[in-house]
Amino acid sequence: MENREEGPADERAATPPERGLLHIWQSTGPTAHLGPERVLLSRPVLQAALGEHHGLLLTQGGLVYSFGELLWRDLSVPVSAPVLEVSLLGRMVVRVAAGGFHCGALSEQGNVYMWGENTAGQCGLSERATTTNITVSEPCPVSVVDNDVVPPAVVRVVDLALGREHSLALSAQNELWAWGSGCQLGLVTSTFPVWRPQKVEHLAGRHVIQVACGAYHSLALVRSLPPQNYNTQNPSEKTERGHSVTEREEPFAVDGGHYCPLGVELTEAMTGETSPRRRGPRRSLQPGGRSAGSSPGSAAGSCPFSEDGKANTKQKNIPVGTDTDPLTQTDGSPTSRPLSGWRSKKNSAFPDETELQNLLQKLSSHSLEMRHTSGPGDTDSLSSYTSDESCVSSTPSTDLLTSSYKEELLIKSQNNINSGVAVPYSSSPVCLEDVRLCLEAENKALQGQKSSSLTNINQKGRVAANRRRSLPGTPTRGSPRRRRRPCACRPSSAGWTQGAAPEEAGDGLPCLETEVWSWGRGSEGQLGHGDQLARLQPLCIKPLTGEEVIQVAAGSHHSLALTAHCQVYSWGSNMCGQLGHVKSPVTVPQRAKLSDGLRVWDVSAGQSHSLLLADGDCVQPVLLYCGQQQELVSSAQSKRSTQSQRSCQRSPNRAESYSVRPNLLPFCMEMGYISSVCSGGQSCALLADQNVMGFISAIHELASRERQFYCWLSSVRKLLLTPLRTRESVCPALGESCTHLFFSLCESFGRLSVLIGRHSTSLSYFLHDVQGRDVISLPLLTHTEHFVDVYKEYCSSVGNFQVMGGFQLLHKLSLECLGSQQTTLAQLCVSDQSVSGDVDLVSLLYWPLQQLHQYSRVLLKLAACYDVLTTEYQTLHQGCTQYESLSLSLLRKKKEAEITFLFWKTHSGKTTEVLRLPQRRLVCDCSNRSLTLQNAGRFSNHWFMLFNDALVHTQGAIPSQSLFSTHHIYPLTCLWVKPVTEDSSGLYAIKITCPEESFTLVATTPQEKNKWLRSINQALDQVLGGGGQGSSPGVTGISRTASYTFSGEGRFKDAQYTGGWLAGRVHGRGTMKWPDGRTYSGNFKNGLEDGYGECLIPNKVLNKPDSYQGHWRDGKIHGFGKYKYASGEVYEGCFSDGQRHGYGMLSSGKLAKKSSSVFIGHWVNDKKTGYGVYDDITRGEKYMGLWLDEQRHGSAVVVTQCGVYYEGSFRDNKMSGPGLLVSDDDTALHGEFTDDWIVNGKGVLSLANGDCLEGMFSGEWTVGLKVVGTYTKPVVDEPDNKERNCLLLGQYVVPAAQRWLCVFDECWSRLGCDGAGRGERTAAWDKIAVTITTARRHSPDLSRSQTKVLECLEFIPQHGEPVNTANYDNIRKYLIKACETPLHPLGWLVETLVTVYRMTYVGVGSNRRLLRQAVQEVQAYLTHFYSIVRFLFQGLPDDGGIIPDPPPSPSKSRHNSNSIEQGVMVVCRSSLLLPLLLPRLYPPLFTLYCLQEEQEEAQYWDRILRLNKQPDQSLLSFLGVKEKFWPVWMSILGEKKQIVSSSKDACFVSAVETLQQISTTFTPSDKLFVIQKTFDELTQEVKPMLDDNFLWCMDDLLPLFLYVVLRARIRNLGAEVSLIEDLMDPNVQHGELGLMFTTLKACYIQIQQESIT
Repeated sequence: MENREEGPADERAATPPERGLLHIWQSTGPTAHLGPERVLLSRPVLQAALGEHHGLLLTQGGLVYSFGELLWRDLSVPVSAPVLEVSLLGRMVVRVAAGGFHCGALSEQGNVYMWGENTAGQCGLSERATTTNITVSEPCPVSVVDNDVVPPAVVRVVDLALGREHSLALSAQNELWAWGSGCQLGLVTSTFPVWRPQKVEHLAGRHVIQVACGAYHSLALVRSLPPQNYNTQNPSEKTERGHSVTEREEPFAVDGGHYCPLGVELTEAMTGETSPRRRGPRRSLQPGGRSAGSSPGSAAGSCPFSEDGKANTKQKNIPVGTDTDPLTQTDGSPTSRPLSGWRSKKNSAFPDETELQNLLQKLSSHSLEMRHTSGPGDTDSLSSYTSDESCVSSTPSTDLLTSSYKEELLIKSQNNINSGVAVPYSSSPVCLEDVRLCLEAENKALQGQKSSSLTNINQKGRVAANRRRSLPGTPTRGSPRRRRRPCACRPSSAGWTQGAAPEEAGDGLPCLETEVWSWGRGSEGQLGHGDQLARLQPLCIKPLTGEEVIQVAAGSHHSLALTAHCQVYSWGSNMCGQLGHVKSPVTVPQRAKLSDGLRVWDVSAGQSHSLLLADGDCVQPVLLYCGQQQELVSSAQSKRSTQSQRSCQRSPNRAESYSVRPNLLPFCMEMGYISSVCSGGQSCALLADQNVMGFISAIHELASRERQFYCWLSSVRKLLLTPLRTRESVCPALGESCTHLFFSLCESFGRLSVLIGRHSTSLSYFLHDVQGRDVISLPLLTHTEHFVDVYKEYCSSVGNFQVMGGFQLLHKLSLECLGSQQTTLAQLCVSDQSVSGDVDLVSLLYWPLQQLHQYSRVLLKLAACYDVLTTEYQTLHQGCTQYESLSLSLLRKKKEAEITFLFWKTHSGKTTEVLRLPQRRLVCDCSNRSLTLQNAGRFSNHWFMLFNDALVHTQGAIPSQSLFSTHHIYPLTCLWVKPVTEDSSGLYAIKITCPEESFTLVATTPQEKNKWLRSINQALDQVLGGGGQGSSPGVTGISRTASYTFSGEGRFKDAQYTGGWLAGRVHGRGTMKWPDGRTYSGNFKNGLEDGYGECLIPNKVLNKPDSYQGHWRDGKIHGFGKYKYASGEVYEGCFSDGQRHGYGMLSSGKLAKKSSSVFIGHWVNDKKTGYGVYDDITRGEKYMGLWLDEQRHGSAVVVTQCGVYYEGSFRDNKMSGPGLLVSDDDTALHGEFTDDWIVNGKGVLSLANGDCLEGMFSGEWTVGLKVVGTYTKPVVDEPDNKERNCLLLGQYVVPAAQRWLCVFDECWSRLGCDGAGRGERTAAWDKIAVTITTARRHSPDLSRSQTKVLECLEFIPQHGEPVNTANYDNIRKYLIKACETPLHPLGWLVETLVTVYRMTYVGVGSNRRLLRQAVQEVQAYLTHFYSIVRFLFQGLPDDGGIIPDPPPSPSKSRHNSNSIEQGVMVVCRSSLLLPLLLPRLYPPLFTLYCLQEEQEEAQYWDRILRLNKQPDQSLLSFLGVKEKFWPVWMSILGEKKQIVSSSKDACFVSAVETLQQISTTFTPSDKLFVIQKTFDELTQEVKPMLDDNFLWCMDDLLPLFLYVVLRARIRNLGAEVSLIEDLMDPNVQHGELGLMFTTLKACYIQIQQESIT
C-alpha cells in the first residue's frame, strides 16, 4: 500500500514541468482568503479528478496518483505527496474519474479499472455473497460486454463519470453503460445493485457526446436528431434569451408528448439510505462491514444492514431524540408518511417552535422504528419497482427541505475526528426562521405544479412505478431505437476534466445541435424539468434544446451547462449560491449572471460550489467562483454555533454567504495560462501551463478571439438579421431581388456563424488537452478548404447585396424596425461611427473578414515556436500564407464591390439597370471616350464597359447621362483578346474574337491600350480559374472550356454549347443543345462535329427521338456508328457524309411489327447496293445475293423455312430469268422464272427417284404447275443421278470471293488505306496504335485483363524484317491478341465476319444445300484476311510458301559447319488464320455438315449401336483382328485384371478415349492431331505384345483401328470427316497425317457398309 513517490520537495521543485502544473485548494477554509496549493510533480499532470474527500491525478506516461482520504486502504495521503497506483503501471491510462468514494481509470485500449467503495456495486465487480466486497482496495478491471450482439462483444469505453453510488461509461459507439445502484442509472431494472455494466436503453440509438454524474443524478449531452425526425425550433427564430429562459408566468411544465416526463415520488423504502449527502470523510471499513467511528452519514449509509440482517445501530454517540438529525432517519432518509400529511398543508407556516420540534421528534423516532423493523429480507415496505438494494440510490423527491439545507440542521457533532481532519457537521441548533423561509419558498415553488397532489405519497409512488414498469422498453420520440453509423472516438491522452472531448460531427468539428438529458433524483431541482420529482430514465431538458450546449457538469445537487455562446446555465440546489444567480425557480435552467466581457469556456461543479474558467480583457484566462464566501459570521450566529471552529459549516446563512454573480478569484492571474478546472467535494483544482516561447499564449489568444468572434456573430444575428428577416415588411422595403440577396446574406452569415461556433468549441477542447494534441491538428489547418469556402461565400453574398444597393434600403428598414436596439447594435460596430451614431451596416457586416488576418497572425506566432525544418513549421507557415492570401483577396473583392456600387450609383438609370447584376463587378470603362470601335462612324457613340464576367458594348451612348440605345454583352468565358501589331497606320488596336463575330478596338494612347489589354487579360484569367494576375497578351486561355448560347444564323442558331473552345471556335469535347430538342455530345474540331459523338434528333411525328452513336467528320455523320430510328429500326454500320455507305446492318425492329427483317450487306448513298443478306423473319425467307438501289437485282440464293432452295437471277426485286429450285425432298426444277416462285417457260423437273419431266412450265411453285412436256425414266444408276444434281448447285450463286467486300474495305479503311493494299504500312501501324490508345483512354470500365491486352497491342511489333521460324510465332501470338479485341481493326474484322456468317447460315439459312457455299465463303475469308495480314507483315510469304530457320550466329555456324542444311516451314493461310476464325464460325458450319451427312450418319449410328453390344473379344474376332493384337490384361486404377470373354470396353481404352476428343476440337489441324495421337496410343498398347522392330501394315491396322472407332462412338463422325477433308492444309494431304485421316475415313465408310448379320 505504500506506493508513494519518495523524494524531497526541493528535488521535485528544482525542475518543475512547463506543462500540466496542478494547483489545488479548498472551496471553504478557516481563513478569509483562498490560496491554492501548488502540487509539484516531476511529470506534467494531464488530468485531475476530485471526489468527496480524495482525488486522482493522471500524469504524462499514463501514471495515476491518488491523494486524500483513501478509506478503502485506511490511508490519508496529503496532496503534496500523492501515492502512485502501482497496479496500473503499464496500462497506459488516458482518463481518470473520481466518484463520491470510489475511483475509475480508463486505458488507451478502452478498458475500465475501478476501485474504492463498492457497497452499492458502483465498482461493478462480480456479485459475491460475502461482505468483503464493500471495498475494492486495488484497481480491478470491469468488463463492459454487449450481449445484444452475436457473439457478445467487448465494448471499448472512451469516457467515465462517477457519482456517489453509480458509475457511467461512454462507449466508442457513443452509447451509455451504467452500473451501481439507484434511479440515477437510468436502467429498466428492479434489481439493485447492478453489478455488471448495462446499456442505458432509453438512449440507445442516440449519439451521446458527454456524460456527467452528480451525487444521485446524471446528465448526458446528446446530439440532436435531424429536423425531420425531431421537432426543434430554429435557433435563429427561437425566443431571444436575453433574459432567463424560464421567465414565464408559471414554472416550466414539461410536455409529455415526446419526452415521457413521468416523475416518481420515491417511497420510504426507495429512499432508505443513510443520507442524501455523505457528511464527512469515511474511516476505513472493518471486515464486519461497519465503520470504526463512522458518522451517521458514512458506512451505515452505504451498508445500513450488517451481515446478520439486523439494523446496524452500533454507532458511537447517536442518542435518540432531539440530539439526532431532526429531519432524517438514522440512515439519513426522511420518513414519507408524516411528510405526506405535512405536504397537504401547503399554507402552514409553523406558528411556534414547539410544533416544529414535536414534528421533528416524531420524524426522528419514526425513522428509527423503520430502521429496526425493516431488514434486508423485508420486501413489504419496498416499492414495487425497486429492491432493497435500491435503497441506497434514490433521493426523496418528497423532501421539501433541500439536502444542503438539512445539513445545516444537523445538531449532533462527531466526537471522534480522525487525523485532525475537520468533519463538516454543523452543531448549531435549528434556526426556525431559516426553516420557515425555506418552507415558504418551497411552497411557492410547488404552487401551480400539476404533478403534486394531496393523495398519499406512498400510493402515488407505487402507481407511478407500476406505470413506468408496464412499459419497460417503450422508446419515446426522444430515443428512437434505430441503427446509426458508429463514429469512432479517440480517447484523449490528456482528457479534459469534465469529460472526454465531445464526439465530433462527420466533418471533424464538434456538433452544436445538442440536447441535455437528465435522470435520477430531483429533490432539489437538479434535473431541470421544472419539478422535484425523480426520473427513472433519461429525459430531455427542453429549455436547453437549441441553446448549443457544449459541456455539462454536475455538482452534488446542482447542474451546470455551458453553451457555445460562453453562457452558463445552472439549476438545482442554490443554498450556497453555487448557481451564480438568485432567479427562481431553480428547478429549470437559468442563465448565470456574468459580468460584461466575461466569456466562460470551462465549468466544473463541486459539492456546494461551481468553478468557471473564462476569457477576460486579456488573453490569460480568469477564474470565477460561485459558492460559499468566507466572511465573518454574526455574533448571534456564533453563539448558536459553539462548535463551528471544529466542524466546518457547509451551508452558511444564505443572505450573508454568497453574492449574486460569480466572483473573480484574484490569484488566478498568478497561475499562468489555465487550461482546465476541476471540482469535487469541497475542493477545487486547476491545470495551468507556462508560456514557453509564446506558444501557449498564442493558442489561448486564438481560442479567446474565436470565442469573442462567435459571441459577436451571435449578437449581430440576434439583434439585426433575425428581426429584419422575420419582419413581414422586408420584401416590400427591399424589393424582390434585394430580398432574395438579403436572405442569401443571412444564410451565408449563418453558415459562417456555425463554422466559427464549432471552431471556437473545438479550440476550447484543444486547450483542455493542449499537451496531448498536435498543433497541426488545429482545425484551421485540417479544414482550411472549408474555412476558405465559407469566407468566400460570405464575402460574395455581402458584396452582391452591396452592389445592388441593398444596404441603403436595409438601413432605412432597420431604423423603422429596431428602434431601441439601435444603441446596442451600435456598440457592436467596430468602425468609427458618424456623429449621428447611426449604425454603419456595410462596415458591420464586412468586419468578419478581419478575422482572417488574425488567423494568419496567430499561425505565424505558432510557427515561430518551431524549427524551420520541422513539419509543424512547414504546415503552420503554409496555413499562415493561405489565410493571409485569402484575407488580401477578399479585401480586394470588398473594394471591387464598393467601386461597382459607386459606378452604378453614378450611372443610375433604367438603361444601365438592365446590366446591373449581383455578381457583376466593374473592372474599367471608357466613359472618357478613351476606347472606340475601329471604322466607327463619325457621329456614332460607343461606350465599352469591362466587368468581371463580360465586355459590354453600347451604341448611341451618352455615358454622362447613362443612356444608350442598344447594347451587346460579350461573356468573357467566350472572348479572346489579341493585340494588333502596330503598323504604319499608327493605330493602338486590340482585336476581340467572339464565337460569332470579331471586332477591333482602338485606343487613344498606347498607355490606354496597355491598360485595357492588361485589364481584359486579368479578368479573363480570373474567369478561367487563374489567379487573376493576367498572362502575357494573346496567350490567356486560347484553349478553354466554357458555355455559350449562339444567337446568329447558321447550324447552331439558338443552340447552347458547353465544352472546349480554341481561339473562338468550338473545339474538343463538348455538348450542343438546340431549342427543338436536338443534342450532340462528343468531339468538335474547328467549329464542327468531328470525331466520336452521340446525337439525339427528335421525331415530332412519333414523339420519339432518333439517336446516333458513332463517328462524325466536318459536321456530318461519317464513319462507323449506330443509328436508332424513332420507328424502331436500328442501323449499325458505315456512314459517309451523313448517308449509309459501305458495310452496315439494318434491323427493322421488334417482331410485333407488321414486318420484321434484318438486312446486312453493302450500302451506297443510303441505299442497299451490292452483296447483302436479307432475312425476312415475317415470311420466313432469307435472300443472299446482289442488290441495286434498294431492290434485289442480280445473282442470288433464296431459302425458306420450309426447306425450299432457290438460286438464280433477280431483276426489279423479283425472280427473273433462269433459275434452279430444289425442294426439301430433292425435287428440282430448272427453268425460266418471271416472278417470285412463278415459272413460265422451258424447264426440267427432276424427281427424287431420278425421274425427269421436261417441257413448258407455267404457274406458281407453291400452288401448282402446268406442264406440257416429256416424262423420262432414267437408265443410269441412282448415285450418278445424284451426283449430277449436286453439280448443278451453285451455278447462279454470287462467287464467294465477291461477297462481303464491304467488310474488308472497312477494315482497310480503318488501317488508313483507300483500298486493298493501297496505303502505307507505317501509317497503318500508327493508325492501329492511335486507335488502341484512344479506346483505352475513353473506356474506363475495362477489366484488368482487357487493359493489359490493350497495353500490349499499343506497342508496334517488328513488321519490316524477314519472317523466319523464330519470329513467326510472335506474329501468330500478336494476331491472337488482336483478334480477341474488337477495338483493333483485325479484331473488328473477325467480329464482323462472324456476325455476317451467322446472319447468313443460322436460322432459315441452316439448309444443307448451302454447305458448299459456306465452305467456299470461309476459304474466301482466309484469302482476304491473309492479304491484310501480309500487308501488315510484309515478310510473310504467299499462301503455301516457305520460311527458313533463323540464320545461325557466326559462332554456332563454325561449330555446326558439318551439320544438316537449314530447315524450312511451310506457311499456309489456313494454318495461320483458321485457328482465329473457325472456332467462332464452327457452330453454323458444323450444323450444315451434319445436315448434309444426315442419311449416312443414320446408317453409321445404327451399326455403331448394334456392334457395340458385343463383348470385346467377340467384336475383335468379328472385325478380323489377329489374336496376337488382343490384349490379355487391362489396368483398372493401377491394378491389372485379366480380360475374359465377357469383358466389354476393356481393350485399347486409352486409344478410344483419345479419339473421342476429336469432337472437342475445331480446326482440321487440331482434329488431325487427335487422330495422330490415337494411332500413337494404339501403337503403345500393341508394342508389349510384339517385337521392337514391328511396323504396321494396313491389313493389320485397319481392323484394329476400326475397333477403336466403334468403341469411341463418335456421334457425327461423317461431319467431322467431311470438315477435315474440305478445310485441311493441302501440304499435309499426302503425308503421314493424310494417311491416318484416310484410314479414319475408310473406317467410317466400312462401318456404314458393314453387314451385321
